[in-house]
Amino acid sequence: MKNEELVTLSLPYYDKTDRTVRVYVPAHNESESFPVIYMTDGQNLFDEESSTMGCWHTREAVKAEYERNGRAAMIVGIHNDGHPMQRTNELTPGSIGKLFLPPQVPEELRRMADPQGEKFDDFLINTVMPAIEARFPVKTGRKNTAVCGSSSGGLQMFYTALSHPDIFSAAGAFSPCFMLYEPGDLANWINSKLGGEMPFMYLYAGGVDDIEQPIRHSTEFTYNIMKERCSVDTLKLVISPECRHHESSWEVVFKDFLHIFLNK
Repeated sequence: MKNEELVTLSLPYYDKTDRTVRVYVPAHNESESFPVIYMTDGQNLFDEESSTMGCWHTREAVKAEYERNGRAAMIVGIHNDGHPMQRTNELTPGSIGKLFLPPQVPEELRRMADPQGEKFDDFLINTVMPAIEARFPVKTGRKNTAVCGSSSGGLQMFYTALSHPDIFSAAGAFSPCFMLYEPGDLANWINSKLGGEMPFMYLYAGGVDDIEQPIRHSTEFTYNIMKERCSVDTLKLVISPECRHHESSWEVVFKDFLHIFLNK
């Protein structure tokens, strides 16, 4: 029997820097392998000590799911330790459409806007996934592979899942920043991706603070577009008006997403 472990990797990013990727491997027998969830903001997923905003406690969620239902997943967290605008750029795909930044965004930050989500997507698909599959006991293939993220990370993983439905069977898009786009552009992009076998999409939004309120409206807008063309078993919308834009909220819905992914 092998004990659980949290392994830190350093993988080359497109800007010629190295990116920290942490991998949680549950306790397992020599012959055992796991489905895998690739997640953004790895610095906030595993422990309070390394978190910058709060912790999702994903290790505890995986262990609790295993104790209840006998199923576990490997968690791969891709770090972002940069400036908030750098993170937003990294996790915002430009191909969805024209950015629609709120009026309160300062002019200095507007000048810094440079969507690069496609590069993150390439890093995940062509660098992170091959490294994980070569080194760790993961079950490969679409049905065993999911993505999840929050805020800009929720937007990015929504983009990645719909862009690669042949690779990912599920995506958790928690408090996704859909409001960064003109609604018409967002609708056109989503409609261009719908059809065929779709990944299961778990959409969540809160509503108690200023940032969650527009996120809630744009998440409901996105859900309404998708439900017109997607089967009911490929969508789940959770709205928690009392919850804020914070890891403590996403920690709760992650447990539900994990359960659904492992039991589908």
